[in-house]
Amino acid sequence: MEATAFTPALEGMKHVKSENGEMLAKPFLDVCKQILPIIDKFGAAMALVKSDVGGNITRLENKYLSNPSEFNHLYSMVQVEVEAKTAKGSSSCTNGLLWLTRAMDFLVELFRNLLEHPDWTMSQCCSDSYGKTLKKWHGWLASSSFTVAMKLAPDRKKFMDVIGGAGDVNVDIEKFCTTFFPLLQENHKFLASVGMDDLKAS
Repeated sequence: MEATAFTPALEGMKHVKSENGEMLAKPFLDVCKQILPIIDKFGAAMALVKSDVGGNITRLENKYLSNPSEFNHLYSMVQVEVEAKTAKGSSSCTNGLLWLTRAMDFLVELFRNLLEHPDWTMSQCCSDSYGKTLKKWHGWLASSSFTVAMKLAPDRKKFMDVIGGAGDVNVDIEKFCTTFFPLLQENHKFLASVGMDDLKAS
């Protein structure tokens, strides 16, 4: 099977759930990490997203490493903070998971746009997915810096060639979106159940 930039993430997603269907911390974070090299290929346009995603992965990973058996399940990190009433803090893992999930929503939407709108430029794909996902959670400042960054989006064809490698990139993008999207929905559902899904950026 010829690999694309999505191959590692597609492989990783097979291990995200435990046998009981619970989201596992390390495999989920690993899949998010495997998206970073793809974000990299956007260059300057995604520098903000990349540092945000990377920072949140590191925060959650450090928490996991502090006690791998206690935090084997992704949501256990949040439950501990909810009970300690620290979940709403800006440096909490709950906040990290929320923004990591939102950034991934944005990327899934962006990859979908690339599939569904072959005539759109990369900037159009980015701006549309931003409008549908992150924009409502961002304040004016974050929103305007994002809009400026989107103008630096790379040429669409070049980008697709780079991430396509030797495989069929459209098939892999499709697979990635259909498999990853339900996991993100599950995160939102869980965060909503503990009253943490509607925090806005400060």
